[in-house]
Amino acid sequence: MPKILDQDGFKFFFYSGDGDEPCHVHISKGKADGKIWLEPEINEEYLEGFKAQERAQIKKIVSTNRDNFIRKWYEYFSNK
Repeated sequence: MPKILDQDGFKFFFYSGDGDEPCHVHISKGKADGKIWLEPEINEEYLEGFKAQERAQIKKIVSTNRDNFIRKWYEYFSNK
């Protein structure tokens, strides 16, 4: 499970077996978890257990780091 960012208590990562899906990132904090698609545009799959303020914060972090997340996705899965 490659972790790509740890910010404000949120862990952003993808699973090693995710390579057959479109580019996305998983998010966790405590027992809450989520998944956001990065391509073709940012689109929430689910954000379960997060408060409204946390959901907004997650979306801002993803928007700010989208290019980096996408780059890390393709770097990782192109080597598999």
